[in-house]
Amino acid sequence: METIVLVVILAVVLLAVVGGVVLSRRPRDEVPPTGPPTVAPPAERSLGERLARTRHAVGDRLSGLFGRDTIDDTFWSELEETLITGDVGVATATSVVERVRATRLTDASAAHDSLRRELIGLFAGRDRTLGTGGNPAVMVIVGVNGTGKTTSIAKLSHRLVGEGKRVVLGAADTFRAGASEQLKTWADRVGADFVGGEPESDPAAVAFRALAHGKEVGADVVIIDTAGRLHSNRNLMEELEKIIRVLTREAGSIDETLLVLDATTGQNAIAQAHTFTDVVGVTGIVLSKLDGTARGGVVVAVEQDLDLPVKLIGVGEGMEDLISFEPELFVDALLGDSG
Repeated sequence: METIVLVVILAVVLLAVVGGVVLSRRPRDEVPPTGPPTVAPPAERSLGERLARTRHAVGDRLSGLFGRDTIDDTFWSELEETLITGDVGVATATSVVERVRATRLTDASAAHDSLRRELIGLFAGRDRTLGTGGNPAVMVIVGVNGTGKTTSIAKLSHRLVGEGKRVVLGAADTFRAGASEQLKTWADRVGADFVGGEPESDPAAVAFRALAHGKEVGADVVIIDTAGRLHSNRNLMEELEKIIRVLTREAGSIDETLLVLDATTGQNAIAQAHTFTDVVGVTGIVLSKLDGTARGGVVVAVEQDLDLPVKLIGVGEGMEDLISFEPELFVDALLGDSG
């Protein structure tokens, strides 16, 4: 009996030892992972992908043209028509095609390369850097209602804060109900200081206080939001002139007066712009909603008609989607050369 009990005990001990050895040899990768799964960041989209509507409407058609074996009168007519359809502008499209045609190229690939050089050349010689030399730098943002002006200010502020700059937003739009509250919400979200005013108070006084606050806290940039106004409203344009005068007197100069244009309005945006450039001395263009139009060639028309640099373009709804305008990348997207 004692022998049986002893055998049972030895068997139990042996099983325990064998089980421990087996468990100790289990691969460590069988241990369930802890914590949330790692998600790879999304790949950055190219400009061509962001301007997909223009690329499909214009670039795809151009790709078909340049894929032909021969160049004839029909080729040149369709090339000019495609550029006009993309809102490049009739005069610009005609002159560009004439210059390319004058080279007497017989190879479509060579014609493509010539057109690319001509389009890039249209953007040459303009300074596209943002002026931030003031202490603090002063930027005034102007434009008509509905162009995406306030959203563009938020994205610009986000960009500057991300560069390590202290930014003050001044809500000199005291005309539109809720405009000050909207800008304050953006300021809180992006980490900028905010200076507002009472509804229907003097916008120039708000701009003055925003600049004073910027000087007091040692801000790098003061951005003034102004009321969206129709370019044909003389009283509102005079109000805008007053804001510019006050800021120029207090700061010595204004680093940037940026006009926000809605790319989806096409040639109408250019008509709006002329009065602003005459009244307030616009230094550069912010072209918003460029991803929302199939007529992205309006960038060419804007620069040619206004003789002003497009400095920033809006290519999406995200905070990172207000980007510096780079002519070569844009032309490649327009021609369908980028994915």
